[in-house]
Amino acid sequence: MARKDVLGRTGEQLAVDHLIDEGFEIIARNWRCAAGEIDIVALDAGTTVVVEVKTRAGLGFGHPLDAITPVKLARLRRLAGAWCAENSPGGRVRIDAVAVIAGRHGIAIEHVRQVC
Repeated sequence: MARKDVLGRTGEQLAVDHLIDEGFEIIARNWRCAAGEIDIVALDAGTTVVVEVKTRAGLGFGHPLDAITPVKLARLRRLAGAWCAENSPGGRVRIDAVAVIAGRHGIAIEHVRQVC
């Protein structure tokens, strides 16, 4: 497995651990459809949360959240709609982002709620 794939999987697991620590219930990971993939789907006090995880080994290529562009946000909205159409969760839905920086100086996690 390529180093970047290992880093991505590690980042997603760290994000899951963080969300669980914050009281979220994880209901799906790496959900796929024809339009793409959702990293994590969780419940937060009755709200369905689609979570995009971005992981970097450092800031040499910018902050992980810089990779969440308007085009990426539009894609996440479409994916959230597809997930809801397939799973009929009812209630509110929001999109969060979790940035993980796993570098040689330790791990930093930033969780941004309702990115769009």
